[in-house]
Amino acid sequence: MERMAERYESWIDRQIRLAQERGEFDDLPGSGQPISGAGEHYDAEWWIKDLIQREKLSGLAPATLGLRKEVENIESRLAALKSERAVRAYVADLNARIVKANRGHLDGPPVALQLVDADAAVATWRATQ
Repeated sequence: MERMAERYESWIDRQIRLAQERGEFDDLPGSGQPISGAGEHYDAEWWIKDLIQREKLSGLAPATLGLRKEVENIESRLAALKSERAVRAYVADLNARIVKANRGHLDGPPVALQLVDADAAVATWRATQ
């Protein structure tokens, strides 16, 4: 029985062996280097974390959490706007998204956000100008 297992070689194993014999795996990038993360604690989400870091991805957070962060950082966003009209348009758009989030029409965990007062936002914007 053991001899039979030694003689059997699957098609894919044979293709790999032949490629090795032809030297097709020689001089590959990273050849002879340690495998990154080898010997470290296994993280089941390693691939997504690596993808985010490698591709410099952002915006993967659920929409409701992104909206909450936007409300928290509203002063810096207002400071970048050029006119009172732009501030009011931004606040109107933000409030429309807050209403959608509070009603559960945005992806992500539930949030309960208060609407932004447009007049207070304009006052804040004027203070930064």
